[in-house]
Amino acid sequence: MTKMMLAAVVAVLAVTPAAAAPSVAAPSAASVPNAKACAKKWEVIGRKVAVRMPEGNKPVASPDSPVVRYLHRGDVVTSCVEALARTQSGPAYRKCGKGGHVWRIVRGGQVPATCLKRA
Repeated sequence: MTKMMLAAVVAVLAVTPAAAAPSVAAPSAASVPNAKACAKKWEVIGRKVAVRMPEGNKPVASPDSPVVRYLHRGDVVTSCVEALARTQSGPAYRKCGKGGHVWRIVRGGQVPATCLKRA
């Protein structure tokens, strides 16, 4: 994969002449578009769902990661990002009656996506 990335960068540099490189200027307030705030709301469908923080440098939580707090059925949380847990075979977790591998990133940690639905 790194060879493909390197080849793509070399191809772009070969096509773009060095003389035509644009000058780098600091972006002004008028030129930067407004960053949209995350507005995706999710409702908790599980009875009591743990918000877990990944251990150490791991990017994705696991069913035995430390619990930060709990969410209860009907709570609404905001999440625009998801983390994918990869396994050799089968689901990464079994929560709220379903198996899955997608964790939604919420304030304070990560929640199994099978325990959430769009609000």
